Amino acid sequence: MPTSQDSSPGDPPPRHDAYAAFREPAFRRFALGMLVVQIGGAAQGIAIAWEVYVRTGSAMALGIVGLVQALPMLILTLPAGYLADCMDRRRLITLGMIGTTLTSIGLAVFSHQQGSIVAMYALLLLDASCMRLTVPARMALMPQLVPIHRLENALKWRSSLGQISSVVGPVVGGFIMAWSLPATYLFSAATTASFLLVLASLSIREGTRAPRGRMIGQVVEGLAFVWRRKILLGTISLDLFAVLLGGAVYLLPIFASDIIDLSGTGLTEEQALGWLWAAPAVGAMVMALYLAHAPPIRRAGPTMLWSVAGFGAATLIFGLSTNLWLSLAMLAISGALDNVSVVVRHTLVQLLTPNEMRGRVSAVNSIFIGSSNEIGGFRAGAVASWIGPVGSVVVGGLATLGVVASWAAMFPNLRRFGRLTDPHHEERAAGRPGADDDEP
Repeated sequence: MPTSQDSSPGDPPPRHDAYAAFREPAFRRFALGMLVVQIGGAAQGIAIAWEVYVRTGSAMALGIVGLVQALPMLILTLPAGYLADCMDRRRLITLGMIGTTLTSIGLAVFSHQQGSIVAMYALLLLDASCMRLTVPARMALMPQLVPIHRLENALKWRSSLGQISSVVGPVVGGFIMAWSLPATYLFSAATTASFLLVLASLSIREGTRAPRGRMIGQVVEGLAFVWRRKILLGTISLDLFAVLLGGAVYLLPIFASDIIDLSGTGLTEEQALGWLWAAPAVGAMVMALYLAHAPPIRRAGPTMLWSVAGFGAATLIFGLSTNLWLSLAMLAISGALDNVSVVVRHTLVQLLTPNEMRGRVSAVNSIFIGSSNEIGGFRAGAVASWIGPVGSVVVGGLATLGVVASWAAMFPNLRRFGRLTDPHHEERAAGRPGADDDEP
């Protein structure tokens, strides 16, 4: 876990400003605006999962929700990264937010009319497509909102606020959908519409753009950059397989209604689902706030490996639990440990990448991690339909532990990696000051 940085003998310890990023007005507006958008998105996510399960009673139907959301990630993320490097990033985000506002309204209409599940899948596909177009641009925009020396602090706070939204969103969504499912979708539409006003008010530092060219060639350039940076390749791929194998979120409606014993808790199944859905984010929020206030991480590589291993172990215990409080605790622990790897990965992506490539490299990062969430949901649903939800989660937890052991052996530089503020620390320690194999 993070500890104080080393300092020269006789030097006073550096003063750590935990709120440095918020002293930048552009970051402050953008971050708080995205907090509102993510609360709406989380509320909509729990509403979709609950409505599909209540209307179908099918674990596979829940898995298809994940698959439908994964397709835009697989198809559109890399082109979106290219556009984020060649276009005005604010304009690209605006277009995506307009689209997702309209699709959320469409989901509300179909929900109110009890439209077909297939039609709702189609709207969800369009909604995910619009949001996917904005992701690389939003990630790449961060270094244009804060000075580079405040970037790690900004990324930590972005993670913290994202986790706050993941806590608040499902709880808010649970209350709204208990009153009206369509209203939950309308609430999400209102949050994305409000963000358009925030975007229009931002003053953004101009950055170097990539020249317009052949999209496929420039996308391949981004992939090649990640391949050469072995630290990036190791951290991104570790997160990919951990989330792909260890995620249990899409099966939570089944655990809330059929597996976890709610007797004596005073909670309805809907309320229990809301708390289960929010539990990983509660743990992640606590960890994110701790990291935001702590000095930079000194041993980032080992910390990430142990955190992902702990995530797998917590997932395994959750799968075997029928006690609500133990299940909530394991989900919270898994969220806290997952957040550590999120901070390490996002910080390295931004620090090691020049501005004119940040859209494409952020897209590679996003497609690896984002699609693994949804494909992981499909995997969980498909395996659950074969060996049951408990077996699906337990197998996923065990597989995550196996991935950590394999990655520790395959990426020795990841085991040795030190401070996030000094990306080439380990290369210099190994006597390779130029880090030639990792240079772009």
